[in-house]
Formats: sequence, structure tokens, C-alpha cells
Amino acid sequence: MNLHPHGKIWTRHMIGGGSALWFCLLFVLTHCGPPPRTEWKLLSDEFESSWQAAGMAEEGRVTFKDGEISLDAGEPMTGARFEAWQSARLPRSRYAIEYEAMRVEGNDFFGTVTFPVKDSHVTLVIGGWGGTLVGISSLDDLDASENTTTGNAFFKNNEWHPVRVEVRDDDLRVWIGGKLFVNVSIKGRKLSLRAGDIEKCTPLGFTTYATRARVRGVVVRRL
Repeated sequence: MNLHPHGKIWTRHMIGGGSALWFCLLFVLTHCGPPPRTEWKLLSDEFESSWQAAGMAEEGRVTFKDGEISLDAGEPMTGARFEAWQSARLPRSRYAIEYEAMRVEGNDFFGTVTFPVKDSHVTLVIGGWGGTLVGISSLDDLDASENTTTGNAFFKNNEWHPVRVEVRDDDLRVWIGGKLFVNVSIKGRKLSLRAGDIEKCTPLGFTTYATRARVRGVVVRRL
């Protein structure tokens, strides 16, 4: 038994009950509200107004309809930009982007995506440099054709190619058609964009080079 300074008696039961009540109140205050969002479908009606043409020089027509982006061939590039990354509170690390891309006409890159990595941005090139190159631009100021992420694949026109990009704290990974193309450490590396119109696709955007292409099913998920 303990004496309160003003003469009241506090029992162990009363002290324990007060502690339990305080713990319950603290739990409610720290756990109230909805859980953090884990998935964003960027081509749903929710984000329809957040897409726009990137505004590249001599770009082709960009249309958004029925959950799909269509990009006509530009001279040379066409881009579509999603501007609501920050306002929608999407993550900049520990997340994945999934989508499908189709090259309708042409023989160069299509469905190429620019995306945030912490405080920087990079671009995943798909089907560049004549139609087959895959890689990340840029790492340590080296383009996709020059750094260790360089790969090659044949992309048949008028076929959907599923893409998955994973942005983690220390590495980037990319699968196309279920095959792992990029698995690179970014710890201590300089991440940047190739200078030019590609910068107009930040924070997230899709780009084509002298090709007509389609993109659908764009989803971002926390990892």
C-alpha cells in the first residue's frame, strides 16, 4: 500500500488498473485510422485526370481510353506522364510496378518506363537501339547500352509483353515475360536520366521512339 501526498491511499490494484487504462488508450490512439494503402491501379477511373501527354518535341498523339494508353509514333519520341505520384503518396522505394506493353508498329523502344528511385529517377528501356536492347538508363552516367544492365531480347509486334519492375533499398530488378533481365545493386551508385525529353516523363511516364505502342494494366504495389 502507498500513500498519496495528499493523504489518499493508492493500492497496487488501483495503480495496475490505471496503467492498463493508459495502455489501452495509447493503443487506440496509435492504431486508429485505416491501414496504409498497398496498391494503386494507375489506369483506373480514380487516376484518369492524372495522365497527360509529356509534351515532347514532335511527339505523336497520346490517348487514354478504357484503361489503356495509346502512343502514336513521334519524331522521334512520344511520351505519357503520370503527375500524381507525390499527391497520391506513392512510395519511392520498396515498391513494384507491373504493366503490359505492346509495340504495334516500328522497330525501336516501346513501353519504356521512367520511374522514381528514392530521390532520383531512372528509365527502363525496352526494345531500344534497333528493337532488342533492354537496360536501365542511367547508372553512374552510363546509358542502358553501356552499363552492366544491358541485355537483348526479341519483341514481336502486336503481342502483349508483361513487365515487372521492383525498386528496393539497394537494388533494382526487372522481369519481362517472366524472365529476369535486370538484377543490379544500386547501393552507392549514381542514378540519373539521360539528358533530353525523357526528363519530361517524371515522376512516372511511358515513352516510345518512332514506334506506335499501347500500355495497359499499370499497377503499383508496396513491397
